[in-house]
Amino acid sequence: MANSKGEGADRAQRGIQSIEVGGQVLLALAHHGRPMALKDLAREAGMAPAKAHPYLVSFARIGMIEQDRLSGAYFLGPLALQLGLISLQQANPVQVATPLLGELAQRIGHTVALAVWGTRGATLVRLEESPAAVHVNMRHGTVFSLANTASGRLFAAFQAPAAAQQQLEAERRRRKARPDAPIAGMPPAPPLPTWKDFKKQLTEVRAHGLSRSVGEVVPGVNAMAAPAFDHSGALVLALTAIGPAGVFDTRWEGAIARALKACADQVSQRLGAPASVRKKGIRSDA
Repeated sequence: MANSKGEGADRAQRGIQSIEVGGQVLLALAHHGRPMALKDLAREAGMAPAKAHPYLVSFARIGMIEQDRLSGAYFLGPLALQLGLISLQQANPVQVATPLLGELAQRIGHTVALAVWGTRGATLVRLEESPAAVHVNMRHGTVFSLANTASGRLFAAFQAPAAAQQQLEAERRRRKARPDAPIAGMPPAPPLPTWKDFKKQLTEVRAHGLSRSVGEVVPGVNAMAAPAFDHSGALVLALTAIGPAGVFDTRWEGAIARALKACADQVSQRLGAPASVRKKGIRSDA
């Protein structure tokens, strides 16, 4: 007697091959980024023009593609645009990035966190503990210092200068109001930089597409953060690695930096960030 459970799993995985083949045409058109002639589109999709053409006819009928009447070139149609816009509206940056944290923490051997910009600043929303014996004690909802943490500086670097300066002065006022109230279990916060010095730090962040902190908040603990952008080019997430200084590589081109950038770029790509933004790691108006 056949294994009904196995058969059910097989049926659940079975697809329609013709749709998958036709999908190669759409992928080629999307990757190329501009209208394409039939022969070029077929070549990029890895099939003969005679095979590609029926798929193009069907896709045109449902609005996935259109054909220019003068040149005969094909381009993405109104249904593709509508699906893209709906996908962008539904994309949740935290939901997109969270499944990637476990593998990243395993690969680099350090704790990895996600931070978003909240009402009080860069706020921790997800945490994947280090696979090593040494852990960094943090909790969800922690608000990072704008000027003294990798996550905070990353968000500041991609804000308008006036907004970043206002945030810095707001943090300075909070420090003056509560000078003897450090976070429980943490040493007193390090002094805040002047705006002139802070601007230099933000320029460095934008130049490298990364932010780093070397023992600033807790002696012996380093951090590095990479930005994830959405379809508008806005910074929506800080992907931050944290670990003990003795084994944490803070080089701009080191293994941790490369892994963070690759993961953040993957998130940005899924959120529809423009290729130019992902490549440079900076916003065009920064």
